[in-house]
Amino acid sequence: MVYTDPVNRDLVTNSPVADDRYTRTTYAVWEITLKCNLACSHCGSRAGDARVDELSTEEAFDLIHQMADLGIKEVTLIGGEAFLRKDWLDLAQEITRVGMRPTMTTGGFGISLRTAERMKEAGIRTVSVSVDGLADVHDKLRGRKGSWEQCFKTMSYLKEVGIPFGANTQLNRLSAPQFPLIYDHLREAGAKIWQIQLTVPMGHAADASEILMQPWELLDLFPMLAYISKTAYAEGLVIQPGNNIGYYGPYERAMRGVKFKDNQNVFYTGCNAGLATIGIEADGTIKACPSLPTSAYTGGNVRQKSLHDIFYNAEAMKFNENAGTPEGTDHLWSHCKGCEFAELCRGGCNWTAHVFFGKRGNNPYCHHRALKRAAQGQRERFSLKTAASGLPFDYGIFDMVDEPLDAPYESELAFSLDKVQFPQRLIDAYPDLLGSLKEHRDKYIKYYAESRFGQAQPV
Repeated sequence: MVYTDPVNRDLVTNSPVADDRYTRTTYAVWEITLKCNLACSHCGSRAGDARVDELSTEEAFDLIHQMADLGIKEVTLIGGEAFLRKDWLDLAQEITRVGMRPTMTTGGFGISLRTAERMKEAGIRTVSVSVDGLADVHDKLRGRKGSWEQCFKTMSYLKEVGIPFGANTQLNRLSAPQFPLIYDHLREAGAKIWQIQLTVPMGHAADASEILMQPWELLDLFPMLAYISKTAYAEGLVIQPGNNIGYYGPYERAMRGVKFKDNQNVFYTGCNAGLATIGIEADGTIKACPSLPTSAYTGGNVRQKSLHDIFYNAEAMKFNENAGTPEGTDHLWSHCKGCEFAELCRGGCNWTAHVFFGKRGNNPYCHHRALKRAAQGQRERFSLKTAASGLPFDYGIFDMVDEPLDAPYESELAFSLDKVQFPQRLIDAYPDLLGSLKEHRDKYIKYYAESRFGQAQPV
């Protein structure tokens, strides 16, 4: 699941900097129920049934007022499926009334035209609809036949009532080959922002690790993502890389630079958990990021402490406060510890690292890292060591294996550029598109091999 405002946020970075400009102001991503009408095979929260102890309407209203007092400007409602909570529009209306901006992320299954009209009346400003492939792949991943068709009906209803909308997509071995075709459908539907994120082994996805990208598959993935990102921007749709898309390879500017009003900060500048966002679970649990595992990153619960107290005093909410200082890299290990970009990146997405290894500070989903390994004739492969427990936001533990870049690997799901499906219009405009992307891939591996990046780094 992806958590961000899909459309009208100012397209300027809120990345932390170690000077007087930086303060801990944030927006909230609020799971208002865990009840869901889909059964996604990659759902990190294992949504389905409502939590037994979800906040009451009275408690939820009190939390809304606490968020406003804290200075939060925007609240994204998520689930499960947010609209399955009976008072969800009352919550959205109250968020609007106190001066915050309600937005929403949805699976899009079950929203009617009348529901979209009521969303508009309640003040919901923008909506992000989850689309994880074409109909065959999306319906398989979402566990419900017809869910893909419903996504695009939902978009048409949002368009009709005047709610700007975008989309979000999980990238894995099933969805990635269809990425260019998904783009054409979203463009035709009128989406304005499309956030993409790599699927990681949390929740149900930890039980289906065969669909996850192996780290070396990023070598083929990123040239395609960069090409579609530049095409989309030229055609009026901004593709927004999520926190685990990156980092610092040759396509960083192509994928991130189009978001910004100036030419500054076009590279990833580290995890913003607790800095630019907080996560709220349906029972009142507060985390620094909505994606982080509950057990390891809970700051407290609003039933026991105030949101202000949790936000400013809980250690679990402050692990990024040393960003930009020498201590900001103390948690790094393995390849991230010796990386050239360690101080700026700080190990990339903490969520991704933790759900692979049980601790943050070593992110296997890094394009720069994959290129460095390839330049040395090596690659990394993860394999499951300990299975997930079966609880919401759980994860397994994986081992990382170093092996030759050309080592045999048998999987019919393995991703490569040869599997990517391009719209005919793009092939007609660029007949050698596939060959060009492969040439880019090989060119940058060669560049890394001939540069300082090809030298072994301390780990």
